[in-house]
Amino acid sequence: MTDLEPRDIDVNSIPAIEFRDVFLAFDDQVILNGVNFSVRRGETKLVLGGSGTGKSTVIKLILGLLRPDAGSIIVDGEDLSDFDDEELRRIRKKIGMVFQEGALFDSLSVYENVAYRLTEEHVPEDEIEHEVRRMLAFVNLEDAIDKMPAELSGGMRRRVGIARALVGNPSIVLFDEPTAGLDPPTARTICELAIKLRDLEEVSSIFVTHEMNNLEYLSSEYAVVDGEGNVHYEEDGEFLCMLNTGALMLRDGDVIFNGNDRDLIASQDQYIRRFIRGK
Repeated sequence: MTDLEPRDIDVNSIPAIEFRDVFLAFDDQVILNGVNFSVRRGETKLVLGGSGTGKSTVIKLILGLLRPDAGSIIVDGEDLSDFDDEELRRIRKKIGMVFQEGALFDSLSVYENVAYRLTEEHVPEDEIEHEVRRMLAFVNLEDAIDKMPAELSGGMRRRVGIARALVGNPSIVLFDEPTAGLDPPTARTICELAIKLRDLEEVSSIFVTHEMNNLEYLSSEYAVVDGEGNVHYEEDGEFLCMLNTGALMLRDGDVIFNGNDRDLIASQDQYIRRFIRGK
């Protein structure tokens, strides 16, 4: 190989998501002010901040639902800046989206909700059924396959939403306030599913939240599988989660923190201190 020949690129070295100097404003209101950050492959990045800080805007930009005024958004090594609708649809197939309320179709059964994307793509029915059952097993809802959304609790609706987002084995999953309004045990269950994705499937994810409990769960536990195939959650005594879980905090369009949970908790920034205390 000469110096002029292309060299192999280590795919794992390319971030799953990268924001480079991203600016976005609506009229005179600055939403993102030169934001820079990346999400490594297999990493979960919690995007923290109060209401109106631009957290959900980050997700819309990754999906191409909004375009930045300046800067680049790179997904799986591809810059979305000049992508047309067809190219954006191709990128979206790599991404699973979990909405705040589950966003299920109330007139469709759990099976039909999870199968929706595959049905639209005219996948054979036997393949659809196999995939739906596999995803419902992942979120521990096999018994709910024939239920309607109205028969489900709030937590179950969120889990069905996660199952639907995982259809097609996306390499990236975006969570938009997935635990909002849930009681602590149910919120923990949602976080455990995110941990399973991170540790067992090596999925990259952005987890938008205003709740510090989510950071605590995701940064202190990891998932393992025993010899019988059962998943267990263990406390992270060796700082493993510091390698694959990070926190990003936004305020007034700026990134005011980007690092691990321990440094966040130790921060002396007054806004961060108030956020941690829930004020």
